[in-house]
Amino acid sequence: MRCPQPDWLDHRLTVSGPAPALAEFGAAATGAGVLPWVIDHDAQEEDLFHRLLAPPPEQRGISLAGARALARQVRDIAWAENAAAIAACGHSRACPFDLHALVPVPWSILRLGPDHPAAIAWLFAHWGTTWTLRRVEALGPDPRVGSCSLRYGFWAADWSPWPALLACRARWPMLQFRLGVEYWWETPAGMHRRAA
Repeated sequence: MRCPQPDWLDHRLTVSGPAPALAEFGAAATGAGVLPWVIDHDAQEEDLFHRLLAPPPEQRGISLAGARALARQVRDIAWAENAAAIAACGHSRACPFDLHALVPVPWSILRLGPDHPAAIAWLFAHWGTTWTLRRVEALGPDPRVGSCSLRYGFWAADWSPWPALLACRARWPMLQFRLGVEYWWETPAGMHRRAA
């Protein structure tokens, strides 16, 4: 289950319990917030080049040389972004709630690439979402619980990360996890939301 244009669901997670376990969880949850996928950038460049040249020449709007140059530029940008992600994993602590830090994606899955059906199935089975979390932020203690709590805000693609939270609950049985979701949808009258 990986939609090309996913619905991003707004989540609030509160983790509460004894201070030592909470501190251990907070440290374990912090990571880079990206996945070090193995990506064949040359194949992606060639695929884009051929897609740019697929229409008949009179409908194309781009020359052979232009298509080659554009495909190479896109490849170089994608390569640089992926290289930065690979360099950040294991070193960066920029993301306060990183699913890869808590439930690491095995190398055997990472080497398949993000679009491989087995990789998508693994992410859905172990994380509950097939994309890394977005807009992750630490929100401070939950005022309803007190200082022995951590609160996170994040957006998850298409579904909530229930399997990852179940793994966390098994690893830290002394902690309580409470997840709230806000569903957003748009109508001609504007944006609407409903908390679940």
